[in-house]
Amino acid sequence: MSRLNIRKSRREDLPAMLAIYAYARQKMKENGNPNQWITYPKREILENDLALDRSYVLTDGERVCGTFVFFVGNDPTYDVIEGAWLNDEPYGVIHRIASDGTNKGILREAVAFAKRFTDNLRIDTHADSVVMQNALQKEGFSKTGVIYVKDDTSDHSPRIAYQKVLRQNA
Repeated sequence: MSRLNIRKSRREDLPAMLAIYAYARQKMKENGNPNQWITYPKREILENDLALDRSYVLTDGERVCGTFVFFVGNDPTYDVIEGAWLNDEPYGVIHRIASDGTNKGILREAVAFAKRFTDNLRIDTHADSVVMQNALQKEGFSKTGVIYVKDDTSDHSPRIAYQKVLRQNA
């Protein structure tokens, strides 16, 4: 049984969340992905996530060890895809998932959490993020194509799009 818990992020979690993203950026560089989150996400983005009530943290006891954004609803980033989504059903989205490296299974926990709210889940990652691509495949996500996002380097930066059908509709 997991020791990890998921809860809504709170303003006082921001320093831990920023530290987690700093750690994630360093790990990405070490693993051949130096261009994905150069200065991203900035504090203002995290504050906006909090305001939109979409920000979550994973805790091990009282310690924040991971963070992600989750919501159910249309994400304009996913409106245009080079490829095809598995279906056009309503979906949930995970963005900005990261951990401090102390606990395994952060993505698995986030997916299990999302399954309580949606039948479909979409996520994307950078082409250089082999670690995340492997984790997504291990969790049963299907590669569906390429989408484009605004990031540190471009207003039209490609990302590999993934989808997982969590439950088949009856």
